[in-house]
This record gives sequence, C-alpha cells and structure tokens, in this order.
Amino acid sequence: MGHIEAVKRTIILQMTLIGLIFQTALYIYVWQKVYNDIMHSGMWRSFYRKGFWLLAVVYFLLLLFFTATYGGLRIGYLKPMDVFFSQVISLICTNIVSYFQISLLSLKLVTPYPLILMMLGEIAVSGVWTFISHRLYKQFFPPKQLLFISGERPVEDILKKFETRKDKYNILKCIYENEGQRALEKEILSGYDGVVLWDMNTTLRNKLLKFCYSKGVRVYIMPKIPDIMVKGADQIHLFDTPILLVRDYAMTVEQRLVKRLIDIVCALVLVVLTSPFMLITALAIKLYDGGPVLYKQVRCTRDMREFRILKFRSMRSDAEKDGVARLASKNDSRITPVGKFIRKTRIDELPQLFNILKGDMSFIGPRPERPEIIKQYQEDMPEFTFRTKVKSGLAGYAQVYGKYNTTPYDKLKLDLFYIENYSVWLDLKLMLLTLKVLFQPESTEGVEANQTTAMRGIANQIKDEEG
Repeated sequence: MGHIEAVKRTIILQMTLIGLIFQTALYIYVWQKVYNDIMHSGMWRSFYRKGFWLLAVVYFLLLLFFTATYGGLRIGYLKPMDVFFSQVISLICTNIVSYFQISLLSLKLVTPYPLILMMLGEIAVSGVWTFISHRLYKQFFPPKQLLFISGERPVEDILKKFETRKDKYNILKCIYENEGQRALEKEILSGYDGVVLWDMNTTLRNKLLKFCYSKGVRVYIMPKIPDIMVKGADQIHLFDTPILLVRDYAMTVEQRLVKRLIDIVCALVLVVLTSPFMLITALAIKLYDGGPVLYKQVRCTRDMREFRILKFRSMRSDAEKDGVARLASKNDSRITPVGKFIRKTRIDELPQLFNILKGDMSFIGPRPERPEIIKQYQEDMPEFTFRTKVKSGLAGYAQVYGKYNTTPYDKLKLDLFYIENYSVWLDLKLMLLTLKVLFQPESTEGVEANQTTAMRGIANQIKDEEG
C-alpha cells in the first residue's frame, strides 16, 4: 500500500508540473512578444537573461502558490469541475499580481489585453490538463472498495455523500457495531481497500482503529468533538513521557494583536473599494419597497457578548413579525427579488465591515448566531458554546468547507477545527478561499424543509458522544 501511494504521489506531482510549466510557457511567450519591448523602451534597457528568467520563476511560484491554496492541484481528490474552477481562480489571482508587477517595473500602467488573452489560453490549457489528468487518474487509481461500519443511527445522509464521489469511493458493504468486535475484525480482513468507522461507540472504534493499523488497513473516521480538541493539542514531554496539552484558551495575546491589525487594515481597504456597490445596493433596497436599508439583529461574539450585526436587508420588513427566530429556508418566500441577488453575491454582508472596524467581529471566525438560536442548540448540544472561544467572523472554516445548509453539528466541528488549529497563515488562507466560495452558489442555499436543525432535534447526532 505504501509503494502504491508513493507511485500515486509521483504521478500527481508530474501531472502538476506539466500543467504549471505549460501555463508558465504561455506567460514567457507573451512577455517576449509584448512586454519585453515595453521594458526596453523604458528604464530597463539591460533587462535580459537573469532578470527575464527571474520573472518566469516568480510567475511559476505565484501560480503554484495560488493553485495549491485553492485546491487546483488536488486531482483525484476533488471533482474535475472543482479542480478546473480552482485553477481558473488561481490564474486570475496570479495574473492580477503579474500585471501590477509588470506595471511597477515599467513605471506606468501597461495594457492588460495581452495578459487577458494569455489567461484565456491558460484557461483552455487548464481545461485540457484537468480532463486528461482526471482520465489518467481514474485509469491508474480506481475507486477504493470500502467497508462501512456504523452505530445504530441513520447513515443515509453520509452514504449519499459517498455516492456523489463514485470516482473515488465505492461502499461495498454496510455493517453495524452490534455484530461484535470479532465479527467486525473478520469482515475487515475480507479484502477491502479501506474501512469507514462512522458514528459508533468510541471504545469499540478505538479497538478497531488499532486493529486496522496493525494490519495495514486504511481507515476513514468520523471525528468526535474530543478528537478535534486533541488534534489541536501541543505535544510536550515530561522527561521521556509524551504528553498532549489541550489549552483552555484559543489564542495568545500576540495572535490576537496581529489578527486585529489585519482586520483593521483589510476592513478599511474594503470599505473604500466597495463603497460604490454599497451605495447602489442601498438605493435598490429603498426603491423596491421603501423599507429600511439595513437589517440589525442581536448576535453573540466571543464569550457570548451580544452585539448588533449589520446587513443589507434581503427579506420583507415583516419577515419575522411573529417574533419567532427561524433560519432562511431554500426558496424562502420572505426573500425579496433584490434580496435574492445580494444574498447570492454576498453583497448583503458588506455592512459587517463596520462591525469589524468596531471590534465586534473579525474577518475570519465562526459565524455569529442569535442568542435564542444558541439556546435552542444548547438544549441538545451543550458544546455549541465552544464556538464563542474566539471572536465571531465575517467568514469562517464552516463557510469555506461547508455550506449554508450544513447541519449545526458539522458546522460546530468545522469551527472547532479552526479554533484548535489557529494560525495567522490559516486566517490568510481562509481569506483567499473565501473568494472562491463567493462564486459557488450552493454555499448560499437555505436549509431544506426536512433538514436537521436545533428546532427539529439534534440529540441523535451527539448522544453517547463519549461512547
């Protein structure tokens, strides 16, 4: 298995380098045919050889950075269209940086049209590369044949998710923990490529995990909340004894200061850049029904402190005239035509830049919830307050890797992954990934009519969390 994995990584690396080299070659061609002459007509008359190759290397590294950040290199792990979409976003970011780099060297704003035409060519190369790479990956690495082991709770939702990735996973058999440890171990050794240990008794899960590890069997595990806490622990040693330190606070003082500085600078820049869009949106909302432009609502941030969040109003003025708090549902009739557009494009969130400047929110962090909804969640999920160990955010781990209609329990686990593994680089990475999410409409879908929420009972998801 280890040899096969090494071969797979080598093939993926080679495919990655081929794609990036082709795209960089297009940049080199455009540079030689267009921008090299512009440079020679200016102050850079001796810009030859080493300087030229330096620019090519910088372009390659920028492309590699953005492509890796957005997941454009994850062939075989993401769906082909997701890989292609990630590469398009990466090319846009890379070429925007390259345009200003060339303009800076030329001491003037150069014409962007050659870069735009070049980028269209790169997108075509990316599409061909993604198609060929995906076909090769499928040929060399067929779907994993998996055994699915679970407890007594319903598994239909997760099995549907596995069904959407038939190119990568194939659940051959489902078996439940009540079969007993010996029967499960015997089934594990029946020739599967891997085992899925889903929502099950923790003690039995740990025994099966050690058994699979000893037999060299690949394991996919649904993490429980304590698992996420341990994952973010610091490793220390008491002489020759390893110890995992799980801290009772989320960030150091230094991290908070850096995070706050980034928030202030980025919020000020975005307020200036987006002010025309905010003005147009305000006029559109006012002209549609004459109601208030802004929607103010009490939310909770760090340590459960309440504040008033600002949003452009996307629903009718009487959307909650009965005083009952409820999440937006899919195709919610309360959403106005203007509201549908600004929700889909995320323009409704722009006033929260002022919440960030005020200090109530951060750019990255768990999305703030209403106090009454938090209380409803806490009835079945006391751990929900763990999200308030850090300041709430305009976007977060759950928004980047989940969707609007992701279940509350899964959102909690995603937010805890962020809290327990916080770093400045993670914040910057999530900021970049948020740009990608803006163009994915499924991430703004409302909850389905039959979807689990706190109001419909989520006790079954977290019952017996400790085994």
